[in-house]
Amino acid sequence: LQLVESGGGLVQPGGSLTLSCAASGNTVVNYAIGWFRQVPGKEREGVSCISSFGGPTNYADSVKGRFTISRDDAQNTVYLQMNNLKPEDTAVYYCAAKVRSGRCSLITIAPGGTWGQGTQVTVSS
Repeated sequence: LQLVESGGGLVQPGGSLTLSCAASGNTVVNYAIGWFRQVPGKEREGVSCISSFGGPTNYADSVKGRFTISRDDAQNTVYLQMNNLKPEDTAVYYCAAKVRSGRCSLITIAPGGTWGQGTQVTVSS
């Protein structure tokens, strides 16, 4: 399985971006997939995850109500719609995938998961 993130860029505060995590090499219908972000010098932060087989989602408190995760298994892609972006959302965003059943967890996806290379999101005026 390989993952490639895209959709990052520079956006003004209050703006929106949609990140994509495109998978290849395997179907991801049975994978839980998460979005994480990291700022240099800080710990990686879990942002959101979506369960396998179209199951439930989870969000970090810092993004609830602003970010929406979704998946299109026919396209083997997971999306992160980010609205009302804030400067503190600036980071490199990564997606990660792991074969998991049940409700997804940002804690369990990360270790041993398959990771993409990341995409930079910068929120600045």
